[in-house]
Amino acid sequence: MTVEYILLITAFFLIVIGSVISGPQGAFDRAGPKLGARVEKHLMTGDGFASNGRGLKWEEN
Repeated sequence: MTVEYILLITAFFLIVIGSVISGPQGAFDRAGPKLGARVEKHLMTGDGFASNGRGLKWEEN
């Protein structure tokens, strides 16, 4: 009976760990292009960057 419990716990553990590891991957795949577009927009317009709560001013060197 102990062997069955150990096998059951092991199977449950492997299923849970598999879902925990592979679950966020889909979210990162879907969010990556959105985040990239957002960063590009901010780089092009110079908007959305702040340091210590104050907006940064763009200066050309």
